[in-house]
Amino acid sequence: MDTKMFCYQCQETAKCTGCTIKGMCGKEADTAGLQDLLIYATKGLSVITTRLRGEGETIAKSVDHLVSINLFTTITNANFDNDVFEARIRETLEIRDALASKLTSTVGLPDAATFMVKTSEEMAAKANSDEVGVLATKDEDIRSLRELITYGLKGMAAYVKHANALGFEDESVDIFMQETMSKLLNDVLTVDDLVALTLETGKFGVNGMALLDTANTKSYGNPEITKVNIGVGKRPGILVSGHDLSDMEELLKQTQGTGVDVYTHGEMLPAHYYPELKKYDNLYGNYGNAWWKQKEEFEKFNGPILMTTNCIVPPKGSYIGKIYTTGAAGFPGVKHIPGSNGGEKDFSEMINQAKTCAAPTELETGEIVGGFAHDQVFKLADTVVDAVKSGAISRFFVMAGCDGRQKSRSYYTEFAKALPQDAIILTAGCAKYRYNKLNLGDIGGIPRVLDAGQCNDSYSLALIALKLKEVFGLDDVNELPITYNIAWYEQKAVIVLLALLYLGVKDIHLGPTLPAFLSPNVANVLIENFGIAGIGDVQDDIDLFYKAK
Repeated sequence: MDTKMFCYQCQETAKCTGCTIKGMCGKEADTAGLQDLLIYATKGLSVITTRLRGEGETIAKSVDHLVSINLFTTITNANFDNDVFEARIRETLEIRDALASKLTSTVGLPDAATFMVKTSEEMAAKANSDEVGVLATKDEDIRSLRELITYGLKGMAAYVKHANALGFEDESVDIFMQETMSKLLNDVLTVDDLVALTLETGKFGVNGMALLDTANTKSYGNPEITKVNIGVGKRPGILVSGHDLSDMEELLKQTQGTGVDVYTHGEMLPAHYYPELKKYDNLYGNYGNAWWKQKEEFEKFNGPILMTTNCIVPPKGSYIGKIYTTGAAGFPGVKHIPGSNGGEKDFSEMINQAKTCAAPTELETGEIVGGFAHDQVFKLADTVVDAVKSGAISRFFVMAGCDGRQKSRSYYTEFAKALPQDAIILTAGCAKYRYNKLNLGDIGGIPRVLDAGQCNDSYSLALIALKLKEVFGLDDVNELPITYNIAWYEQKAVIVLLALLYLGVKDIHLGPTLPAFLSPNVANVLIENFGIAGIGDVQDDIDLFYKAK
């Protein structure tokens, strides 16, 4: 295949086969190559750390954090800055070689654990070599499974990084990520071996999400049912997008008493649900919608915007001077605010700029309700169970996941509208913006849309399902009146999917398209063993879901 690049890790990949000239996300071919090379170098580092642990050596937490941030930085819409990738590749190789010097034997080390590049030209040449990148694996099914696992690890790393920023660690998850990265270089592993490793990735995905759930709730309290203002105030503001709650907390602290309000955007909406964050009186409300509408919404916000993680879209010239990145996020020409995991960050430049800006332009008015994470829903368990037993609630529909630009995603809005009035939607992630502002009413005081939070809070939805299984005395979670109709976009959705498969959930429907990285044979394994399916016509799907259960 004659390509300038090859990437098919997101749902919007070109023609649902792969981006070969420029990413649909906006990344250039040279950036894609550097991302591939960073993953390749991280696999090599993981070979060394895995061997050293096998020899009884202790690996520093800074190395674990480096592996996580390397994986996280290559997630779709996280970082577009070649300088960042070149610096990260050099750092990874330096640490790899320093650790390799401690090995009792270097026999049999793969190329990823020994190659060296220093200049930009050498990096570009290596990135385009036969050893690096998705197409380096020639067997289509092995390639598919390796990439499925890699994307799961990227999503897992994102959740681990957020937990690390709050001071929470799980070494077993770090060890698994590194051992698995090293296994992805092992040509002896068969399709069956990789299928088993895929499910094991789901198992550790559950552990990673549990770690972050603990980190968030221990730091900020359990989410509470909260009404969130979607209008605007009269004071200037700073808009925060992405996922990192520690960045949000630090910004709220630094803006106290400055006359500057803080607004959430996209996946940061659930910050309003946490008691220790919503106590700040300058956390004003939520502005706008999901990530893909940011070009029009950021322009109208008027004030500075902080991108804390992935979800950045190449910015327009009208606001590029007001957008800042931090953590894993980055874009050429955009100011980056440095800071390590959990370290203090200096947001003074943003705050001073905000003071010179007009208040946000109003997009809409009203309120949206959220905060239905597992602890809050458990408190409503008796009410929910009674409603199910009485027939007031006929079925739950898990519609978690990601939003995106494609017109076909209007399916999820129409699906929510068409559901019977006795159906409840359980959601998490930015997919909710397709229906969370609809007036869908309630059932006996229970809102028909229960928002658990960010995409990582899909863990809450799994806990809720397991709790209902226990309450109803069922042997199998699939016996519950719950249907999974999930929208996906990027790699955090992949680890959520693998986690659900590990937990035994079957008959999950994915849309608007099935992943391009699933080869026909691998897709058949998921279809035959787990009942994975796509989406179709709204009413036909609703009829199918009710008939199937």
